[in-house]
Amino acid sequence: MERASELGADSHSMWHQLAGPVRYSRRPMHPPAKDQSTDFSELDERTLVARAQEGEEKAIAELLSRYQGRIYRFGMRMCSGREDAEDVLQETLLAMARSIRTFRGASSLSTWLYSIARSQCIKKRARERRNVDVALGVNAPGARSAAEDDSPLPDQVVSDAEIGNILNHAISSLDDGQREVLVLRDVEGLSAGEVADVVGVSVDAVKSRLHRARLAVRERVAPHLAEFRTPAPREAACPDVLMLFSRHQEGEISADLCAEMEKHLETCAGCRDACGSLQKTLALCHASTAPHVPDALQESVRHSLREILLQK
Repeated sequence: MERASELGADSHSMWHQLAGPVRYSRRPMHPPAKDQSTDFSELDERTLVARAQEGEEKAIAELLSRYQGRIYRFGMRMCSGREDAEDVLQETLLAMARSIRTFRGASSLSTWLYSIARSQCIKKRARERRNVDVALGVNAPGARSAAEDDSPLPDQVVSDAEIGNILNHAISSLDDGQREVLVLRDVEGLSAGEVADVVGVSVDAVKSRLHRARLAVRERVAPHLAEFRTPAPREAACPDVLMLFSRHQEGEISADLCAEMEKHLETCAGCRDACGSLQKTLALCHASTAPHVPDALQESVRHSLREILLQK
């Protein structure tokens, strides 16, 4: 996945470092090997899917391995706890194993898998909300303790791990609709079109939610970023550079408007700092690593996979 680069030294490089829509690289294509000693980790996704559809257990196992961390991360972001995320991962991967023969490739495999995982997360959240005996506010996404405060202490030095926790809290504080599009686009690296397919809304609706989500997360994270702890002041007449910068990432800004913003940033330190903090926040999202899937869960999935293959 292509990561956002750090903020440049001047406004020109800042505005154009990520010129046009954010693009994410795909695993490089490799010619399919045909002998029995195939290294399945070197096969491209299309070839893996084709061989999995022919019933090759190693191809299915490679697909499970390739996606388990990403689906687990998505479940952790969208469900209320680790146990629910583990359930979502297992149910999603086994659904893939059961249905891989009927996969026609109308969408990408990742879109299909995230759609399954999203459905599982929605079911989990619905059951949780129906359970009136659950003490809401402890682990539910978006809930925060009254004692929690996003404001940093004076001269507080925040570690990378703490910044990660602050980012997690900021993402968790979003409503479900905004959180899922931000996670799918800026953490998992799907295109806006793929996110629209997963969520079942228009691309325009995805982008509208995405822009609001990015700005909300940036508002919580920016005060903790050392280089933006004391941002330069902005004038009341300044344009909404944060919304424009987010739209710029999605290729929605014309060349004329881009040039106008570039000119404004040359003279406005406050807006440069604002855009820089948003770019840094997005870079932190892009840099999120997939968590380790517990060994016991991996073995459970493999065991269930073997049972499914024996039934075919």
